[in-house]
Amino acid sequence: LAMWDLGQCDRRRCTGTRLARQGLVRELRLGQTFPGVILSPAGQRSVSPEDAALIRSRGLAVVDCSWNRLDDVPFGRIKGAAPRLLPFLVAANPVNYGRPCKLSCAEAFAAALFICGLREEAVAVLSRFKWGHSFFSTNAELLARYGTCATAAAVIAAQNDYL
Repeated sequence: LAMWDLGQCDRRRCTGTRLARQGLVRELRLGQTFPGVILSPAGQRSVSPEDAALIRSRGLAVVDCSWNRLDDVPFGRIKGAAPRLLPFLVAANPVNYGRPCKLSCAEAFAAALFICGLREEAVAVLSRFKWGHSFFSTNAELLARYGTCATAAAVIAAQNDYL
């Protein structure tokens, strides 16, 4: 697991910073290329189970930025071969609880891992937060739907069907 930390959020509440301090996430520099799947608002397709092999072999990265400052993010300097979006999910973190699509870094990691069939790894990420279990219970139906899809298009179709 890796992340680009843009320093836009409160470091005391930042789940990405906490995971990095605990040695679970490696920090990347702007301009540094990441060979695996990158969860980014600049992605063109959704993460799906077809990304599982790439995540297993090359890893998973997130862009740690504030949802309120997306216009300030230099997405051109965040490089990699597989930028992906997450489908519709609801945040369970204390900062954005109940808000659709405003996931923390830890929730984003866990969601992508879960959707790609790496469920134990997803649980391991969120087990480091006392609220982590509520992300899975809040999104149980959606995660189950997305996890059974074969392609990114199928994930989007499942999302649209749900919505």
